[in-house]
Amino acid sequence: MPTVLFIQPTQYGPDGKLCKQARIHLPGLVFPLLAALTPAHWNIRVRVEVVDEIDPDAEVALGVDLVAIGAMGYAIFRGAELGDAFRARGVKVVFGGIMASMVPERVLEHCDSVVIGDAETAWPHLLRDFEATGQIARTYDEPVESLAGLPLPRYDLLTEKPLGNMLPVQAGRGCPHLCSFCSIACVYRGRYLARPVDEVLRDILQVRRLGFRRFYLLDDNIVANPRFLEELCERIAPLGMTWASQCSLNLARNPALLQKVADSGCDLLSLGLESISQEGLDGMGKPWVKAAEHETLLQRLKDAGIMPSSEMIVGLDTDTPESIRQTLAFVERARIAIPRFYILTPIPGSELYQQLKAEGRLVTEAWERFDGSQAVHRPALLGPEQLTELYWWLNRQVFSWPSILRRTLLNPAARRQPGLHLFAFGANLHYRRYVKKRVPPNIF
Repeated sequence: MPTVLFIQPTQYGPDGKLCKQARIHLPGLVFPLLAALTPAHWNIRVRVEVVDEIDPDAEVALGVDLVAIGAMGYAIFRGAELGDAFRARGVKVVFGGIMASMVPERVLEHCDSVVIGDAETAWPHLLRDFEATGQIARTYDEPVESLAGLPLPRYDLLTEKPLGNMLPVQAGRGCPHLCSFCSIACVYRGRYLARPVDEVLRDILQVRRLGFRRFYLLDDNIVANPRFLEELCERIAPLGMTWASQCSLNLARNPALLQKVADSGCDLLSLGLESISQEGLDGMGKPWVKAAEHETLLQRLKDAGIMPSSEMIVGLDTDTPESIRQTLAFVERARIAIPRFYILTPIPGSELYQQLKAEGRLVTEAWERFDGSQAVHRPALLGPEQLTELYWWLNRQVFSWPSILRRTLLNPAARRQPGLHLFAFGANLHYRRYVKKRVPPNIF
C-alpha cells in the first residue's frame, strides 16, 4: 500500500529559525482536497510545518513513497530545502502551488515534478503514472474548466491538528482582473471559476457538523461574479454561521449585494487596496480601483458590520518617504483593524518582472530575496535600501502598541462587535511578533 506525505512548509526568520505557531488559524484546503482525490488504497500523512516538526529520516522510516509539497509565498524556499532532503533519501518529490506554477523550471531543481496551476485532474494523473511505472513526468499542466463535482475535502486531516475557530471552504478561483504584479493573474489570465452553490453549501454544512460555527470562503475575489455571490449568501444566511473571505472594494459599490453579504454572516473581508495614489494604482493595472474612494467604501463596509482587512504595497514608482508617511496616516485615520503591507515584488513569471528586467531595474535575480520584505528593484523615487527601511518603519509604526489599541479595542466599531475586535487585537499582536523579528506579518 503506497504512502504519500503532504507537506506545507513554514518559512525561516532572519534569525535562521523556522517560524512556528501554537495553532493554524487559517488552514489551507489543498491537502484535504487532494487527499479526497487520492485512491483509497493510498496511505496519507499531512505535515503543516508551522505546527508540526518534519524530520526526513523519521518520515522515511515510517514509510513514504511520494512527497507532495505545497508552499505558500516565500515558504517555497524552505520547501525547496525539504525537497532536496527527501530526494537525497530516494523519495520522489512533487511541488505545486502558485509560486511553483510561476517558476517551474527553478523549482524542478529541487523536485522530480511540478503540478502547474490546477491539480484536480493532474494529481490523479500523476498518481496513476507513479503506480504504473514508479516514475512521474517533469510537469503536469492540466487547467480545469469547471469546479463542479469536487469531492468533499478530507477535513479530518485538518481537525487532527491544533486549529483556530474556522475551517476553509472553496467558493471560487481566479480573478477577472489582470493586475501586473499579481500571481493569480499570471496563473489564471483573467479567468474566474465559481463552484456550484449546492456543492459549496455541502462543504459548509460539513464544517458545521464538525463543530465549527465559522468558515473562511477561499476565493481570490468573491465579488467577481455578483450573481453567484448573491445566491450563495441567500443560501448561507439561514445557517446562522459567520464567515470571512477576500474580495475587491467593488462590493461596497453595490449596496444591495453588500447588505446580503452582511446579512449572511460575513463579518471580515480582506481587500487589496494596494496604494493611496491613483497614479500608482493605474501603473499596476488597477485603474478600476479609485484611491479617492478608499475611505468612503471602507466606511460602507464597516457600517454594514464587516471589518475590512487591508493589503497595501509600498515601492511603487510614485512612492516617496512622504507618501509612505501618508499611508500610515491613512491607515490610522480609517482605523483599519487588520492591515498588512508588502514591498512591491516582481514575482518571476509576472508581467511586472518582465518589465523591470527589460528596464534594467532589478537589483538581483536571486529568487530567495523575493520575499516581500526587501527591495529587489529600483523604484523611480527611492533607493532600494531606503525603501526596505521605510517598509520596516511603516510596520513598526502600525504595529506599535498605541496604533494597535486605537485600531482595535478603542475603535468605535468595537462597541458593536467586541468579539471581532478582540480577534483583531490578537491578530495585530501576532503580526507585531513577526515585525519584531523583521519577518513580514502575513502568516496567521
